[in-house]
Amino acid sequence: MADYVKVALDIMGGDNAPEEIVKGAVLALNEKDNLYIYAVGKEDVVKQEFAKHTYDTSRLDATEVIETSEPPVMAIRKKKDSSIVKAMNMVKDKTCDAVVSAGSSGAILVGGQVIVGRIKGVERPPLAPVIP
Repeated sequence: MADYVKVALDIMGGDNAPEEIVKGAVLALNEKDNLYIYAVGKEDVVKQEFAKHTYDTSRLDATEVIETSEPPVMAIRKKKDSSIVKAMNMVKDKTCDAVVSAGSSGAILVGGQVIVGRIKGVERPPLAPVIP
């Protein structure tokens, strides 16, 4: 799988998750031949949603979801089995090249610093949302 860009995709994050996140994943996979997506989320929910599409649903699972209203630092520390934490760990252990999530921005920022770590020379974490 060395020729693939491997992405840990938080299926549970976002206002319209998992439906819209899965639709986006399927669209991306249909467009990019070199893309491999690890769908990270509650296994039963992920499988049910992917079953609506033509796609291999046997990826990963998680049992907790970090809600937008939760304090990010506490959520990252306490919810070790959340989709965001699992996705971040996949980048840390080099299973994946990147994390994509529409979930809690605070948890993404904290998880990036605490779990993945900073790039040498980067003092403060950037936030680069795409705003239509």
